Amino acid sequence: MVSAASVAQRPDAPATPPAGDVVAAVDDLRVTFRRNGKNVHALRGVSLSIAPGEIVGLVGESGSGKSVLGFSMLGLLGAAKTGGTVQVCGTDMLTGAARQLRKVRRLDLGAVFQDPMTSLNPTMRIGKQVEEVAGSSEEALKLLTAVGIPDPARRMRAYPHELSGGLRQRVMIAIAVAGDPELIIADEPTTALDVTVQAQVLALLQRLRAEIGCSIVLITHDLGVAAQIADRIAVLYAGRIAEIGPTADVLATPAHPYTHGLLQSRLTLETARDRPLAAMAGQVPSPTAPLPGCAFVPRCELARAECSATPPDPILVAPNRLSACIIEPTQMRTELAGVIAAETDEYAARAEIDVEQPAAVDVRSVTKAFTVRRRWLDRSGTKQGKLQALRGVSLTVAHGESVALVGESGSGKSTLLRIIAGLENATTGEVELAGDQRPQMVFQDAGASLTPWLSVGELIGERLRSTTMSRTERKDAVAAVLERVGLPQDVVRSRAAQLSGGQRQRVSLARATVIPPQVLLCDEPTSALDVSLAASVLNLIGELRRGLDMSVVFVTHDLSVARVVADRIAVMYLGRIVEIGPAEDVIGRPTHPYTQALVDAIPDLGRDCRVLAGEPASPLSPPTGCAFHPRCPIAIDTCSNTELDVRLEGIPGSPHQVACIERKAR
Repeated sequence: MVSAASVAQRPDAPATPPAGDVVAAVDDLRVTFRRNGKNVHALRGVSLSIAPGEIVGLVGESGSGKSVLGFSMLGLLGAAKTGGTVQVCGTDMLTGAARQLRKVRRLDLGAVFQDPMTSLNPTMRIGKQVEEVAGSSEEALKLLTAVGIPDPARRMRAYPHELSGGLRQRVMIAIAVAGDPELIIADEPTTALDVTVQAQVLALLQRLRAEIGCSIVLITHDLGVAAQIADRIAVLYAGRIAEIGPTADVLATPAHPYTHGLLQSRLTLETARDRPLAAMAGQVPSPTAPLPGCAFVPRCELARAECSATPPDPILVAPNRLSACIIEPTQMRTELAGVIAAETDEYAARAEIDVEQPAAVDVRSVTKAFTVRRRWLDRSGTKQGKLQALRGVSLTVAHGESVALVGESGSGKSTLLRIIAGLENATTGEVELAGDQRPQMVFQDAGASLTPWLSVGELIGERLRSTTMSRTERKDAVAAVLERVGLPQDVVRSRAAQLSGGQRQRVSLARATVIPPQVLLCDEPTSALDVSLAASVLNLIGELRRGLDMSVVFVTHDLSVARVVADRIAVMYLGRIVEIGPAEDVIGRPTHPYTQALVDAIPDLGRDCRVLAGEPASPLSPPTGCAFHPRCPIAIDTCSNTELDVRLEGIPGSPHQVACIERKAR
């Protein structure tokens, strides 16, 4: 845990809403949807107030009701059956007339959603879309300038697909604040963004709060993100409030076992690398069949008989703090500390790296250029251009080694992975695999990579058809691999849509390893999972790597994940590796300015993240010299020299190498 002093209360907003002075007041809110003939109880008696100028973070796993609570404040619940009240700026958003709700949404509310591409009209230029809410092109230009979009006059003529994810999210924020709203609902606004862009968006939301005095409801599954800007945190679980209180207090001394579990499951830059990751067992219960008592009972290490009798309401456990747990907070933390210490006490030996055997993967001077039509990118005509995705990448992965590839979107991580997998051909250079065995790949979205009409047994059994196994032997092999990845045998008849996100990712790993590969390629396999599920999947990947004696190449934008899953980390920027070395060295003692910027931007509990200015350059026309020099805080004139060719260098005999003329590997 972090100390209360290390997460300072924001000085420019109240810790709790003063009585009678609120922008929004939710009282005993109950929301039920009808889906496939069943009642889905999304919210079950939620009460929450938001003060003027306050930022409240709503956190919890998928299915906890965070987004439904946000949509209720926007008055966008549709045909749901509701109970209780939701007052926003004096209007009941559940029972108000449609005309009045539209007026409140236009004048008093703003919304920022996770994927701006689904919110922005792809057929309209950015300027026209902002102008619709701003009233004039002049006001639209002022808004785009206010949210920090570079060269806003030119961006106004662009279409949404021509902007990066970070710029699109800034456009959405500009639209949200156009009418000087009293309240902004930000639903996972940073989830799909790189850590550097995430830091920019969080800083922007905090600045806008200070400038226009609006309140913000920040919906997120990442406690580190909430810690950066939230004044209070409300933890939701299975449609009810588990805990609510000032950010510093909730993070330092959680008062509910669920909050404690979320904090323990979250990876940080200090997480032990030689122990199994703490992960909560089980998952959020189905909202179609709510439990009669506390919904957390099946997953709670401290559950008593009385916990199953009736759902506990949040009660005051400290000044300005509520918790829906019958166990006194100090006692709860003491008992849980002993349980978690016992669960993670087992030493998780690092896999053995065998440098005597041929390298599992040997990438030599690989380049990859894609042909694109420039008219789709800059409207300048139909002339074709070359997008330089990889620019001379060399990488060796030893037998049994795990290497993580990190960097912002567009750095070439996934392209390199696809070339190693044989899904793309390199333009120049070579890729050599030990034994010429094709690697197996696990993707970010397991649901999209699993054939929806096949059962789990059929999906895994497909890979065994080319073997000489009999039908009985194939059935036994499927059962064995399901046990190895921690899935019950009864899922063999289930289809992907019937499984949770964590279960689908385990099926992907089972399919990839039913015939043990020499190399497992993982492309952001945990980025779409809640923290507890992500920890369990990472534990499983480590167990499979050790048990099957295989190498792993792991793509991620999360440096905390890279640090625990990899032996070495390779940092990529605009198609090149700019730093590579032992994971602990690269994260703990970053040498390249870009690596340092990535580490500084991580939203962690108890420290402020620093913002890396600017956007990555286009791979259609990368900068001369060092590609990072336009954003680099220590760049000198030589860094932009057209004849400069920055190569990885290091101390002789050291595995740590850096491509920077100003800094050398240590």
